[in-house]
Amino acid sequence: MPDLTAPLAGSLDDPERARDLARMKRLATGLFLLAAAVFLACVLVGEDAGAWVGYVRATAEASMVGALADWFAVTALFRHPLRLPIPHTAIIPRKKDQIGASLGTFVQENFLTRAVVEEKLTTVDVPGRLGGFLAAPGRAERLAGDASAVLTALTSLLRDEDLQPAVASLVDRKAHETPAAPVLARVLELVVEGDRHQEVLSAALRLLARFLHENRLVFRAQLGDASPAWVPDWVDDRVFDKVFAGLQGFLEEVGADPRHELRRSYDARLRAYVHALRTDPDTAARVEDLKKELLEHPAVRAWSGSLWTNAKNAVLAAAADPDSELRARIAALIGDAARLLQTDPTVRELVQRHTHRVAGYLVERFSGDLADLVSSTVARWDTDETSRRIELQVGRDLQWIRVNGTVVGGLAGLVIYTIAQLLG
Repeated sequence: MPDLTAPLAGSLDDPERARDLARMKRLATGLFLLAAAVFLACVLVGEDAGAWVGYVRATAEASMVGALADWFAVTALFRHPLRLPIPHTAIIPRKKDQIGASLGTFVQENFLTRAVVEEKLTTVDVPGRLGGFLAAPGRAERLAGDASAVLTALTSLLRDEDLQPAVASLVDRKAHETPAAPVLARVLELVVEGDRHQEVLSAALRLLARFLHENRLVFRAQLGDASPAWVPDWVDDRVFDKVFAGLQGFLEEVGADPRHELRRSYDARLRAYVHALRTDPDTAARVEDLKKELLEHPAVRAWSGSLWTNAKNAVLAAAADPDSELRARIAALIGDAARLLQTDPTVRELVQRHTHRVAGYLVERFSGDLADLVSSTVARWDTDETSRRIELQVGRDLQWIRVNGTVVGGLAGLVIYTIAQLLG
Protein backbone atom coordinates (compact mmCIF):
# COMPACT_ATOMS: atom_id res chain seq x y z
CA MET A 1 0.00 0.00 0.00
CA PRO A 2 1.37 3.49 -0.83
CA ASP A 3 2.49 5.96 1.75
CA LEU A 4 -0.81 7.54 2.68
CA THR A 5 0.78 9.93 5.15
CA ALA A 6 3.06 11.69 2.64
CA PRO A 7 2.41 15.45 2.32
CA LEU A 8 0.42 16.54 -0.68
CA ALA A 9 2.61 17.41 -3.62
CA GLY A 10 1.81 20.58 -5.48
CA SER A 11 -0.04 22.48 -2.83
CA LEU A 12 -0.74 25.25 -5.37
CA ASP A 13 0.44 28.04 -3.10
CA ASP A 14 -1.91 27.08 -0.23
CA PRO A 15 0.40 25.51 2.35
CA GLU A 16 -2.14 25.71 5.18
CA ARG A 17 -4.73 23.72 3.26
CA ALA A 18 -2.03 21.24 2.20
CA ARG A 19 -0.98 20.78 5.85
CA ASP A 20 -4.60 20.15 6.90
CA LEU A 21 -4.99 17.54 4.19
CA ALA A 22 -1.75 15.79 5.17
CA ARG A 23 -2.82 15.83 8.84
CA MET A 24 -6.14 14.17 8.02
CA LYS A 25 -4.37 11.54 5.90
CA ARG A 26 -2.12 10.71 8.84
CA LEU A 27 -5.13 10.41 11.14
CA ALA A 28 -7.00 8.07 8.79
CA THR A 29 -3.89 5.97 8.17
CA GLY A 30 -3.11 5.89 11.89
CA LEU A 31 -6.53 4.43 12.64
CA PHE A 32 -5.98 1.77 10.00
CA LEU A 33 -2.59 0.89 11.48
CA LEU A 34 -4.11 0.79 14.97
CA ALA A 35 -6.79 -1.65 13.80
CA ALA A 36 -4.12 -3.75 12.09
CA ALA A 37 -2.02 -3.83 15.24
CA VAL A 38 -5.01 -4.90 17.34
CA PHE A 39 -5.90 -7.60 14.84
CA LEU A 40 -2.32 -8.91 14.81
CA ALA A 41 -2.24 -8.95 18.63
CA CYS A 42 -5.48 -10.94 18.73
CA VAL A 43 -4.07 -13.45 16.26
CA LEU A 44 -0.92 -13.90 18.35
CA VAL A 45 -2.82 -14.17 21.62
CA GLY A 46 -5.28 -16.71 20.25
CA GLU A 47 -8.81 -17.52 21.37
CA ASP A 48 -7.53 -19.48 24.37
CA ALA A 49 -7.07 -16.17 26.18
CA GLY A 50 -10.81 -15.81 26.41
CA ALA A 51 -13.99 -15.18 24.48
CA TRP A 52 -13.31 -11.47 24.37
CA VAL A 53 -10.50 -12.02 21.88
CA GLY A 54 -12.97 -13.02 19.21
CA TYR A 55 -15.00 -9.85 19.66
CA VAL A 56 -11.93 -7.63 19.54
CA ARG A 57 -10.50 -9.51 16.57
CA ALA A 58 -13.76 -9.22 14.61
CA THR A 59 -13.94 -5.53 15.38
CA ALA A 60 -10.34 -4.89 14.27
CA GLU A 61 -10.72 -7.06 11.18
CA ALA A 62 -13.87 -5.19 10.07
CA SER A 63 -12.16 -1.84 10.80
CA MET A 64 -9.28 -2.77 8.48
CA VAL A 65 -11.71 -3.81 5.75
CA GLY A 66 -13.68 -0.58 6.11
CA ALA A 67 -10.51 1.51 6.13
CA LEU A 68 -9.09 -0.20 3.04
CA ALA A 69 -12.38 -0.01 1.16
CA ASP A 70 -12.81 3.70 1.84
CA TRP A 71 -9.13 4.40 1.13
CA PHE A 72 -9.63 2.73 -2.23
CA ALA A 73 -12.81 4.72 -2.90
CA VAL A 74 -11.26 8.08 -2.02
CA THR A 75 -8.00 7.40 -3.83
CA ALA A 76 -9.83 6.19 -6.93
CA LEU A 77 -11.30 9.67 -7.35
CA PHE A 78 -7.90 11.27 -7.93
CA ARG A 79 -5.50 8.53 -9.13
CA HIS A 80 -5.02 4.83 -9.70
CA PRO A 81 -4.65 3.06 -6.31
CA LEU A 82 -1.19 1.51 -5.98
CA ARG A 83 -0.56 2.88 -9.53
CA LEU A 84 -2.51 -0.04 -10.94
CA PRO A 85 -4.73 0.73 -13.97
CA ILE A 86 -7.82 -0.66 -12.28
CA PRO A 87 -11.03 0.07 -14.24
CA HIS A 88 -13.17 2.95 -13.01
CA THR A 89 -10.38 4.54 -11.00
CA ALA A 90 -8.61 7.92 -11.46
CA ILE A 91 -12.07 9.26 -12.17
CA ILE A 92 -11.27 12.96 -12.02
CA PRO A 93 -8.24 12.81 -14.37
CA ARG A 94 -10.18 10.66 -16.85
CA LYS A 95 -13.36 12.72 -16.68
CA LYS A 96 -11.72 16.14 -16.35
CA ASP A 97 -13.18 17.61 -19.52
CA GLN A 98 -16.61 16.14 -18.83
CA ILE A 99 -16.51 17.53 -15.29
CA GLY A 100 -15.62 20.97 -16.65
CA ALA A 101 -18.45 20.87 -19.19
CA SER A 102 -20.91 19.64 -16.55
CA LEU A 103 -19.76 22.32 -14.13
CA GLY A 104 -20.23 25.02 -16.77
CA THR A 105 -23.70 23.71 -17.62
CA PHE A 106 -24.59 23.48 -13.92
CA VAL A 107 -23.55 27.09 -13.32
CA GLN A 108 -25.41 28.25 -16.42
CA GLU A 109 -28.65 26.45 -15.63
CA ASN A 110 -28.76 27.04 -11.89
CA PHE A 111 -27.05 30.41 -11.33
CA LEU A 112 -26.83 32.35 -14.60
CA THR A 113 -30.54 32.65 -15.28
CA ARG A 114 -32.71 35.74 -15.48
CA ALA A 115 -35.03 34.49 -12.74
CA VAL A 116 -32.21 33.80 -10.27
CA VAL A 117 -30.44 37.10 -10.94
CA GLU A 118 -33.60 39.20 -10.78
CA GLU A 119 -34.72 37.46 -7.59
CA LYS A 120 -31.38 38.28 -6.01
CA LEU A 121 -31.50 41.88 -7.20
CA THR A 122 -34.91 42.39 -5.56
CA THR A 123 -33.16 41.97 -2.21
CA VAL A 124 -30.37 44.40 -3.08
CA ASP A 125 -30.71 48.17 -2.91
CA VAL A 126 -28.66 48.77 -6.04
CA PRO A 127 -29.07 52.59 -6.24
CA GLY A 128 -28.47 52.93 -2.50
CA ARG A 129 -25.28 50.90 -2.61
CA LEU A 130 -24.07 52.67 -5.71
CA GLY A 131 -24.90 56.06 -4.22
CA GLY A 132 -23.15 55.14 -0.97
CA PHE A 133 -20.09 54.05 -2.91
CA LEU A 134 -19.97 57.30 -4.87
CA ALA A 135 -20.65 59.43 -1.78
CA ALA A 136 -17.74 58.05 0.24
CA PRO A 137 -15.33 60.83 1.32
CA GLY A 138 -12.85 61.61 -1.42
CA ARG A 139 -14.42 59.07 -3.80
CA ALA A 140 -15.68 61.67 -6.29
CA GLU A 141 -12.25 63.29 -6.53
CA ARG A 142 -10.53 59.92 -6.98
CA LEU A 143 -13.01 58.86 -9.66
CA ALA A 144 -12.56 62.21 -11.40
CA GLY A 145 -8.81 61.61 -11.39
CA ASP A 146 -9.33 58.08 -12.71
CA ALA A 147 -11.60 59.37 -15.47
CA SER A 148 -8.99 61.96 -16.41
CA ALA A 149 -6.31 59.27 -16.49
CA VAL A 150 -8.48 57.10 -18.74
CA LEU A 151 -9.12 60.07 -21.00
CA THR A 152 -5.40 60.81 -21.18
CA ALA A 153 -4.60 57.17 -21.96
CA LEU A 154 -7.28 57.10 -24.64
CA THR A 155 -6.04 60.22 -26.38
CA SER A 156 -2.48 58.87 -26.30
CA LEU A 157 -3.66 55.85 -28.27
CA LEU A 158 -5.14 58.04 -31.01
CA ARG A 159 -2.77 59.11 -33.74
CA ASP A 160 -2.83 62.82 -34.53
CA GLU A 161 -1.88 62.24 -38.16
CA ASP A 162 -5.02 60.13 -38.57
CA LEU A 163 -7.49 62.17 -36.54
CA GLN A 164 -6.44 65.68 -37.49
CA PRO A 165 -7.38 65.40 -41.18
CA ALA A 166 -10.50 63.44 -40.24
CA VAL A 167 -11.68 66.17 -37.85
CA ALA A 168 -10.83 68.90 -40.37
CA SER A 169 -12.71 67.02 -43.09
CA LEU A 170 -15.72 66.54 -40.83
CA VAL A 171 -15.84 70.22 -39.87
CA ASP A 172 -15.38 71.28 -43.49
CA ARG A 173 -18.09 68.94 -44.74
CA LYS A 174 -20.56 69.99 -42.06
CA ALA A 175 -19.85 73.66 -42.72
CA HIS A 176 -20.39 73.23 -46.47
CA GLU A 177 -23.54 71.14 -45.98
CA THR A 178 -25.15 73.57 -43.53
CA PRO A 179 -27.03 76.38 -45.36
CA ALA A 180 -25.67 79.72 -44.21
CA ALA A 181 -28.72 81.91 -44.85
CA PRO A 182 -31.08 80.31 -42.28
CA VAL A 183 -28.31 80.31 -39.67
CA LEU A 184 -27.47 83.96 -40.29
CA ALA A 185 -31.17 84.84 -40.28
CA ARG A 186 -31.67 83.17 -36.91
CA VAL A 187 -28.64 84.91 -35.43
CA LEU A 188 -29.87 88.29 -36.63
CA GLU A 189 -33.37 87.55 -35.32
CA LEU A 190 -31.94 86.87 -31.87
CA VAL A 191 -29.96 90.09 -32.06
CA VAL A 192 -32.98 92.13 -33.13
CA GLU A 193 -35.34 90.50 -30.60
CA GLY A 194 -32.97 91.38 -27.79
CA ASP A 195 -32.45 94.89 -29.19
CA ARG A 196 -28.77 94.10 -29.36
CA HIS A 197 -28.48 95.57 -32.85
CA GLN A 198 -29.09 99.04 -31.41
CA GLU A 199 -26.39 98.45 -28.82
CA VAL A 200 -24.05 97.43 -31.62
CA LEU A 201 -24.94 100.60 -33.54
CA SER A 202 -24.31 102.75 -30.47
CA ALA A 203 -20.91 101.14 -29.94
CA ALA A 204 -20.08 101.63 -33.61
CA LEU A 205 -21.03 105.30 -33.45
CA ARG A 206 -18.83 105.82 -30.38
CA LEU A 207 -15.92 104.11 -32.09
CA LEU A 208 -16.42 106.18 -35.24
CA ALA A 209 -16.51 109.42 -33.24
CA ARG A 210 -13.33 108.47 -31.43
CA PHE A 211 -11.68 107.50 -34.70
CA LEU A 212 -12.56 110.86 -36.28
CA HIS A 213 -11.29 112.78 -33.27
CA GLU A 214 -8.00 110.90 -33.14
CA ASN A 215 -7.42 111.42 -36.87
CA ARG A 216 -8.64 115.04 -37.12
CA LEU A 217 -5.31 116.33 -38.41
CA VAL A 218 -5.17 113.63 -41.07
CA PHE A 219 -8.60 114.58 -42.41
CA ARG A 220 -7.67 118.29 -42.31
CA ALA A 221 -4.56 117.58 -44.34
CA GLN A 222 -6.60 115.63 -46.87
CA LEU A 223 -8.96 118.58 -47.25
CA GLY A 224 -6.01 120.92 -47.71
CA ASP A 225 -4.58 118.74 -50.48
CA ALA A 226 -7.93 118.55 -52.26
CA SER A 227 -8.69 122.29 -51.94
CA PRO A 228 -7.62 124.61 -54.86
CA ALA A 229 -4.37 126.47 -54.28
CA TRP A 230 -6.05 129.85 -54.56
CA VAL A 231 -8.35 129.13 -51.58
CA PRO A 232 -6.85 130.57 -48.39
CA ASP A 233 -6.01 128.22 -45.55
CA TRP A 234 -8.29 130.04 -43.15
CA VAL A 235 -11.22 129.28 -45.41
CA ASP A 236 -10.30 125.61 -45.46
CA ASP A 237 -10.03 125.68 -41.70
CA ARG A 238 -13.47 127.15 -41.24
CA VAL A 239 -15.05 124.76 -43.73
CA PHE A 240 -13.35 121.77 -42.15
CA ASP A 241 -14.25 122.81 -38.60
CA LYS A 242 -17.87 123.34 -39.54
CA VAL A 243 -18.20 120.03 -41.38
CA PHE A 244 -16.27 118.12 -38.73
CA ALA A 245 -18.29 119.61 -35.89
CA GLY A 246 -21.52 118.84 -37.74
CA LEU A 247 -20.50 115.25 -38.29
CA GLN A 248 -19.49 114.80 -34.65
CA GLY A 249 -22.72 116.41 -33.51
CA PHE A 250 -24.74 114.10 -35.76
CA LEU A 251 -23.00 111.04 -34.33
CA GLU A 252 -23.65 112.23 -30.78
CA GLU A 253 -27.28 112.96 -31.62
CA VAL A 254 -27.90 109.49 -33.06
CA GLY A 255 -26.07 107.87 -30.17
CA ALA A 256 -28.10 109.77 -27.56
CA ASP A 257 -31.56 109.41 -29.14
CA PRO A 258 -32.95 105.83 -29.06
CA ARG A 259 -35.83 106.96 -31.32
CA HIS A 260 -33.70 108.67 -33.94
CA GLU A 261 -34.82 108.26 -37.53
CA LEU A 262 -31.50 106.67 -38.47
CA ARG A 263 -32.04 104.02 -35.81
CA ARG A 264 -35.55 103.29 -37.08
CA SER A 265 -34.28 103.05 -40.63
CA TYR A 266 -31.44 100.79 -39.49
CA ASP A 267 -33.90 98.56 -37.61
CA ALA A 268 -36.26 98.34 -40.59
CA ARG A 269 -33.49 97.53 -43.03
CA LEU A 270 -32.06 94.83 -40.74
CA ARG A 271 -35.47 93.21 -40.34
CA ALA A 272 -36.02 93.35 -44.08
CA TYR A 273 -32.65 91.67 -44.60
CA VAL A 274 -33.60 88.90 -42.19
CA HIS A 275 -36.81 88.37 -44.14
CA ALA A 276 -34.86 88.31 -47.41
CA LEU A 277 -32.49 85.70 -46.01
CA ARG A 278 -35.46 83.42 -45.41
CA THR A 279 -37.45 84.13 -48.56
CA ASP A 280 -35.21 85.54 -51.31
CA PRO A 281 -33.11 82.89 -53.16
CA ASP A 282 -30.72 85.51 -54.56
CA THR A 283 -29.92 86.89 -51.08
CA ALA A 284 -29.41 83.36 -49.73
CA ALA A 285 -27.19 82.50 -52.70
CA ARG A 286 -24.97 85.54 -52.12
CA VAL A 287 -24.55 84.56 -48.46
CA GLU A 288 -23.77 80.98 -49.49
CA ASP A 289 -21.12 82.19 -51.95
CA LEU A 290 -19.58 84.34 -49.24
CA LYS A 291 -19.56 81.36 -46.87
CA LYS A 292 -17.80 79.15 -49.43
CA GLU A 293 -15.24 81.84 -50.15
CA LEU A 294 -14.60 82.21 -46.43
CA LEU A 295 -14.26 78.44 -45.92
CA GLU A 296 -11.75 78.18 -48.73
CA HIS A 297 -9.55 80.88 -47.24
CA PRO A 298 -6.14 79.44 -46.21
CA ALA A 299 -6.41 80.85 -42.68
CA VAL A 300 -9.77 79.17 -42.12
CA ARG A 301 -8.53 75.86 -43.51
CA ALA A 302 -5.48 76.04 -41.24
CA TRP A 303 -7.76 76.72 -38.27
CA SER A 304 -10.01 73.74 -39.03
CA GLY A 305 -6.94 71.54 -39.43
CA SER A 306 -5.70 72.51 -35.98
CA LEU A 307 -9.01 71.86 -34.21
CA TRP A 308 -8.14 68.31 -33.09
CA THR A 309 -4.67 69.24 -31.82
CA ASN A 310 -5.92 72.30 -29.94
CA ALA A 311 -8.87 70.45 -28.41
CA LYS A 312 -6.72 67.48 -27.42
CA ASN A 313 -4.06 69.65 -25.83
CA ALA A 314 -6.69 71.61 -23.90
CA VAL A 315 -8.33 68.42 -22.63
CA LEU A 316 -4.99 66.85 -21.65
CA ALA A 317 -3.94 69.97 -19.80
CA ALA A 318 -7.23 70.05 -17.91
CA ALA A 319 -7.06 66.32 -17.16
CA ALA A 320 -3.55 66.63 -15.74
CA ASP A 321 -4.44 69.56 -13.47
CA PRO A 322 -6.10 68.42 -10.21
CA ASP A 323 -7.56 71.92 -9.78
CA SER A 324 -8.88 72.25 -13.33
CA GLU A 325 -12.49 73.03 -14.17
CA LEU A 326 -12.78 69.66 -15.91
CA ARG A 327 -11.83 67.73 -12.76
CA ALA A 328 -14.12 69.91 -10.65
CA ARG A 329 -17.08 69.39 -12.98
CA ILE A 330 -16.60 65.61 -13.09
CA ALA A 331 -16.36 65.44 -9.30
CA ALA A 332 -19.46 67.63 -8.97
CA LEU A 333 -21.40 65.40 -11.38
CA ILE A 334 -20.39 62.31 -9.39
CA GLY A 335 -21.47 63.97 -6.15
CA ASP A 336 -24.82 64.97 -7.66
CA ALA A 337 -25.33 61.43 -8.95
CA ALA A 338 -24.61 60.01 -5.49
CA ARG A 339 -27.19 62.28 -3.88
CA LEU A 340 -29.83 61.45 -6.48
CA LEU A 341 -29.20 57.72 -6.12
CA GLN A 342 -29.66 57.95 -2.37
CA THR A 343 -32.57 60.40 -2.09
CA ASP A 344 -34.53 60.82 -5.33
CA PRO A 345 -37.35 58.21 -5.55
CA THR A 346 -37.71 58.58 -9.30
CA VAL A 347 -34.02 58.07 -9.98
CA ARG A 348 -33.81 55.20 -7.53
CA GLU A 349 -36.76 53.40 -9.11
CA LEU A 350 -35.36 53.99 -12.60
CA VAL A 351 -31.91 52.66 -11.70
CA GLN A 352 -33.34 49.63 -9.89
CA ARG A 353 -35.62 48.78 -12.80
CA HIS A 354 -32.94 49.21 -15.44
CA THR A 355 -30.50 47.21 -13.33
CA HIS A 356 -32.91 44.27 -13.47
CA ARG A 357 -33.31 44.70 -17.21
CA VAL A 358 -29.60 45.05 -17.94
CA ALA A 359 -28.62 42.19 -15.63
CA GLY A 360 -31.25 39.93 -17.19
CA TYR A 361 -30.06 40.79 -20.68
CA LEU A 362 -26.42 40.22 -19.80
CA VAL A 363 -27.21 36.87 -18.18
CA GLU A 364 -29.22 35.68 -21.16
CA ARG A 365 -26.67 37.01 -23.62
CA PHE A 366 -23.47 35.84 -21.95
CA SER A 367 -24.41 32.87 -19.73
CA GLY A 368 -23.41 30.47 -22.50
CA ASP A 369 -20.08 32.25 -22.91
CA LEU A 370 -19.42 32.05 -19.16
CA ALA A 371 -20.28 28.34 -19.16
CA ASP A 372 -17.87 27.86 -22.06
CA LEU A 373 -15.26 29.81 -20.12
CA VAL A 374 -15.59 27.41 -17.18
CA SER A 375 -15.43 24.28 -19.34
CA SER A 376 -12.60 25.56 -21.56
CA THR A 377 -10.58 26.67 -18.52
CA VAL A 378 -10.90 23.25 -16.92
CA ALA A 379 -10.08 21.63 -20.26
CA ARG A 380 -6.82 23.60 -20.43
CA TRP A 381 -5.74 22.48 -16.96
CA ASP A 382 -3.14 19.77 -16.71
CA THR A 383 -4.68 16.44 -15.66
CA ASP A 384 -2.50 15.98 -12.59
CA GLU A 385 -2.87 19.62 -11.66
CA THR A 386 -6.65 19.33 -11.85
CA SER A 387 -6.61 16.36 -9.49
CA ARG A 388 -4.39 18.25 -7.07
CA ARG A 389 -6.60 21.34 -7.23
CA ILE A 390 -9.75 19.40 -6.43
CA GLU A 391 -8.10 17.20 -3.83
CA LEU A 392 -6.68 20.25 -2.12
CA GLN A 393 -10.14 21.80 -1.88
CA VAL A 394 -12.18 18.76 -0.78
CA GLY A 395 -9.60 16.15 0.20
CA ARG A 396 -9.62 17.01 3.89
CA ASP A 397 -13.36 16.29 4.12
CA LEU A 398 -12.95 13.12 2.06
CA GLN A 399 -10.43 11.81 4.56
CA TRP A 400 -13.26 11.75 7.10
CA ILE A 401 -14.82 9.08 4.93
CA ARG A 402 -11.79 6.90 5.66
CA VAL A 403 -12.02 7.70 9.38
CA ASN A 404 -15.74 6.97 9.44
CA GLY A 405 -15.24 3.82 7.41
CA THR A 406 -12.71 2.55 9.93
CA VAL A 407 -14.96 3.28 12.91
CA VAL A 408 -18.25 2.18 11.33
CA GLY A 409 -16.62 -0.93 9.86
CA GLY A 410 -15.34 -1.93 13.27
CA LEU A 411 -18.75 -1.42 14.87
CA ALA A 412 -20.45 -3.34 12.07
CA GLY A 413 -17.97 -6.20 12.49
CA LEU A 414 -18.61 -6.26 16.24
CA VAL A 415 -22.38 -6.38 15.74
CA ILE A 416 -22.18 -9.11 13.13
CA TYR A 417 -19.81 -11.22 15.23
CA THR A 418 -22.04 -10.73 18.30
CA ILE A 419 -25.14 -11.81 16.39
CA ALA A 420 -23.30 -14.85 15.04
CA GLN A 421 -22.27 -15.85 18.55
CA LEU A 422 -25.80 -15.47 19.83
CA LEU A 423 -27.26 -17.55 17.01
CA GLY A 424 -24.53 -20.20 17.38
